[in-house]
Amino acid sequence: MENKIELNKQNVLAFYAMTFNDGNPAEAVRRYVGKEYIQHNPLVADGPAAFIEYFEKMAREWPDKQIFFERVVAERDMVVVHCRQKWPDDNDYATIDIFRLNQDGKIVEHWDVMQVVPMESKHNNTMF
Repeated sequence: MENKIELNKQNVLAFYAMTFNDGNPAEAVRRYVGKEYIQHNPLVADGPAAFIEYFEKMAREWPDKQIFFERVVAERDMVVVHCRQKWPDDNDYATIDIFRLNQDGKIVEHWDVMQVVPMESKHNNTMF
């Protein structure tokens, strides 16, 4: 079971890096996404083709964006990633992405929550 959880973590991180940092969502989907892909982000439609379309557009419009993985937690068929997204000439974001994987280690469902990293805070803690 532990090897399965580690494989799921590796697959999610590779998928996310290939999509976001490398700007290659089609290859990321080919390698790491199942036939079914349920999307809970209201800006992206369901299915692998819709995911590719959305992130290819993002890669063209924001080629220098970058994501940094701060934490990854996995249990059973779920992987949660805490990330820092850096956007050129825009806000940075703190994100939590939740992925569900099938028995073959393919991503089949995704949720996310994003928040702008504020310039000021009422404490000395960071968002990461």
